[in-house]
Parts: sequence; C-alpha cells; structure tokens
Amino acid sequence: MKKYKDYEELVEEVDCYMRFYNEERYQQKLNNLAPIEYRYQVVA
Repeated sequence: MKKYKDYEELVEEVDCYMRFYNEERYQQKLNNLAPIEYRYQVVA
C-alpha cells in the first residue's frame, strides 16, 4: 500500500483514479469503449 505525504496528495490520487474509472476505463456494457469514446460515438 502506498504511503502519502499529506492529505492533498491522497486527494489528488483519488481524483485521478476517479477520472480514469469514469472517463477512460474500457467498459463491456459500452461495447468495450471508454465512456468518453462512447459519448463521442453517440454524438457523431
């Protein structure tokens, strides 16, 4: 487990992971696209 220097570093790491999970991670229910790719496909 990673040790964080301070609270801000922890918050930054959590924020980065949440962004990855919600925007970049490929999801089977979206035809194996990342959510951001899926949104662009739907709009196009």
